[in-house]
Amino acid sequence: MLVVLVGILILHLTEIILLIISTSVNAWRTSEGKSYDLWYNCETNGKTHCNAGFDDWLQAVQALMVLATLFCILSFIFFLCQLFSLAKGGRFFFTAVFQVLSSLFVMSGAIIYTVMSPEGKTDKESYGYAFVLAWLAFPLTLLSGFIYIILRKKE
Repeated sequence: MLVVLVGILILHLTEIILLIISTSVNAWRTSEGKSYDLWYNCETNGKTHCNAGFDDWLQAVQALMVLATLFCILSFIFFLCQLFSLAKGGRFFFTAVFQVLSSLFVMSGAIIYTVMSPEGKTDKESYGYAFVLAWLAFPLTLLSGFIYIILRKKE
């Protein structure tokens, strides 16, 4: 049981780190001298010029990624609280709900960004590592949400 508990804790902390990095890093889409982020679009031509993105769809992605990160952190806190207060044989449903919601927020944000990404994607542009981390965080958070549903507290 201790091995399972440590594995779940490591998985959950990994998800939190992935979500924080993918939400805050300026690498959702990159090209030569340009990088697009959830918060800024930057261009480097000797000097770096950054403009904030104010599109409605981008603000929706920002909100969804922040919500996903917050829900993942809250589910970790709830898991630790339930670990010490839940009765023997009880399931971690409350933690699981927050974790599954976090995964749905990540998926929705990544889908919106994929469909509505900045105009004119060329051959020189590619999705950055933060975008890939967001897509990686989706199945991991969903998996851990299902693990919390199945998991029972033992003594």
